[in-house]
Amino acid sequence: MFDWKTCLLSLQHIMRNDAHVGGSTALAQQGYDHYLRLGSNAPVWIYGDAIPNWLTRLPLNAPIETRRTTLFADPSLGLKKDETDASSTLPWDWELKMSAPERAVMEVMDELPDHESFHNLDMVFESLTTLRPRMLSALLHSCRKIKVRRLFFVFADRQNHPWRKRLDPEDFNLGRGDRALVTGGKIHPRYRIMVPEDFVRAETGDGA
Repeated sequence: MFDWKTCLLSLQHIMRNDAHVGGSTALAQQGYDHYLRLGSNAPVWIYGDAIPNWLTRLPLNAPIETRRTTLFADPSLGLKKDETDASSTLPWDWELKMSAPERAVMEVMDELPDHESFHNLDMVFESLTTLRPRMLSALLHSCRKIKVRRLFFVFADRQNHPWRKRLDPEDFNLGRGDRALVTGGKIHPRYRIMVPEDFVRAETGDGA
């Protein structure tokens, strides 16, 4: 049984593959794991456009879920800088290339509702008090999915962190028309996407 981190470090640093840790795995690696599904059954989310097929077949200590980097027009936007010393040959000196929290949370939203939980993500979002407004703005403009843009503002309005005031939904393309997402849910009155009933409030402001 191999450790998934060691395998991915080898893929990134020895094979020079552009795969990176993303989604809920990246959030967990950066300390936002209180409500995320952990343990032996928690998948490791790996993003890349040239991930070798053998990666998911290796006997690793966690199942691997792979995704392409098509969510964003700029596939490198919002990735944490890899400050590894290229001359080092010691694995414990290497750092995992992963999505910063701003990107990772949008990658998680892209998996709603089939592969991630609205409730768990809401609890994680509550702790995202220090996200960078400029990075969020750049990612929202680069994001190719209306679903993710709308969901981002649904969560942002619910938690109303200080950075929310720096983002105006009118600055982003949120599309037109209603979007179905959750069976038996309700259409959010402002962002026009179907979400769990408890995510719909009587009033929807700008987080002010």
